[in-house]
Amino acid sequence: MKQENHQICDYEGSDYQETFWDSGERDYEDQVEEIALKRLLPADGSLMLEIGAGAGRNTPRYENFSQIVLLDYSLTQVQKAKQKLGESPRYIYVAGDVYNLPFVEGLFDAATMIRVIHHLVDPHKALTNIRAVLRSKAIFILEYANKHNLKAMLRYLLGKQKWNPYSAESVELVELNFNFHPRTIKKWLNSADFKLDRTLTVSHFRIGALKKIFPTGLLVWLDQFAQLTGNWWQLTPSVFTRNIAVGETPPPEKDRFFRCPVCKKDLDDPGQTILVCSHCQSKWAVRDGIYDFRQAID
Repeated sequence: MKQENHQICDYEGSDYQETFWDSGERDYEDQVEEIALKRLLPADGSLMLEIGAGAGRNTPRYENFSQIVLLDYSLTQVQKAKQKLGESPRYIYVAGDVYNLPFVEGLFDAATMIRVIHHLVDPHKALTNIRAVLRSKAIFILEYANKHNLKAMLRYLLGKQKWNPYSAESVELVELNFNFHPRTIKKWLNSADFKLDRTLTVSHFRIGALKKIFPTGLLVWLDQFAQLTGNWWQLTPSVFTRNIAVGETPPPEKDRFFRCPVCKKDLDDPGQTILVCSHCQSKWAVRDGIYDFRQAID
């Protein structure tokens, strides 16, 4: 047996947080995403899974949850998150990928995946895996890059782009960077046993010229109202959805948390620096308080 292999967009060693978010050039996007998350998050919860947590930009926004698992494929990004948030029983830091989630089924009562699905070559498989680790009626907040946006429509009509923003298939703009049509996302969610509950359209004014002319606060103020049209139409580059896990998922046995990404059997956690699967003997490192499930060690 072996882990399921897919091409992965790896931010290992990247200065993504510093150059993309901390520079201030994306303050508008950051603030409107915070508004969307507040609208979609449940009032409270016990255990949340944050998929693609990166350096922990959004993690403080999940303040109503008792415990949060930060998952990212990049070990260096998880290390940055740990440096930012600190060591606390409230945070569990994990390096791993969404195709081989190292958690037992039915574990979480909520999950988020923000700015991640556009990097996935097999989004439907990822959504199916996420559903498996969620409890019945759990909330899953998904953000996706929308090909059916006004800018893409205009460029297509003017002959400045070849791909069709109205068609259902995904488009790969650059390597491992996909845009999706809303009806395709809805179809994938439905087949993965999620019920689409609410949609918000976000970043209506993500245009460089507008951000230079108008104050960020004004654009954010306007966007918070425009988001509310999301259930009717989706014409923005970013779309947030709240989804409910449907069907019955038995809760895990007491004290069961991790599972082996190779053989899919439950792992014991002895609190040591290496986790050993008693079924297939795969070994997983724990590096400075971060569980590393990217690749088994010798």
